[in-house]
Amino acid sequence: MQAERITSAQNPLIRHIKKLQTSRSYRMQCGEFVADGFKLLNEALKWYPRLKTVIVTDEANCPELPKTVRLVEIPQSLMQSVSSMKTPQGVIFTCDLPKQMQAAIEPGMLLLDRIQDPGNLGTILRTADAFGVKVLLGEGCADPYSEKTVRASMGAVLRSVPQSVTITQLLSSGVPVAATALSNEAVDIRSINLRDYVVVIGSEGQGICKELLEAADRCVIIPMQERCESLNAGIAAGIVLWQMRK
Repeated sequence: MQAERITSAQNPLIRHIKKLQTSRSYRMQCGEFVADGFKLLNEALKWYPRLKTVIVTDEANCPELPKTVRLVEIPQSLMQSVSSMKTPQGVIFTCDLPKQMQAAIEPGMLLLDRIQDPGNLGTILRTADAFGVKVLLGEGCADPYSEKTVRASMGAVLRSVPQSVTITQLLSSGVPVAATALSNEAVDIRSINLRDYVVVIGSEGQGICKELLEAADRCVIIPMQERCESLNAGIAAGIVLWQMRK
């Protein structure tokens, strides 16, 4: 494959990449997102059919790409300014965003409510992918296709696309909902079959929104020392996912 050559930081493609890295609205407008590193590129080549543009340094050993992919070479010095990583691996690439379809809501899914930290979101997506649990993203969640989330997911968003869902869609589906929240009626997560429910994990600081909490069929808790009030959302999700897998 014949590669293009770019050396200027003012090139339209370079400016496009930088804007994709920083603006969710621009990603939505363009229908495109960016990822960094050979690990993620190899995951995209294996699992994600919407790879669009690959930018590599002169010294990088780029894997074989589909003929439809645009290949661009740049100097190492330019990659330093384009990549958001402290030590760039020598490749950055873009993919088309997946087509959004109406979520198919089923028991045994995990719903994330207002998870706003990209690292937490990526960690949860990675863990859910490992356990084979599908993820629903409620309103107010971080962008699953921000560069930080994609990196934290270790490619999980390329292998298993999370679906967006509104509270109205969830409640009208008729699928029972289990909210991970403290209440007088809350039961130990080990005492029920979580696979019979859509299980909700709330935001890091605010927990589950009032509307979801009031509509939940069950409230469940992770047993812990009384002196401990809560867990990090990513850790809590990992425990819940393990129990759902069992």
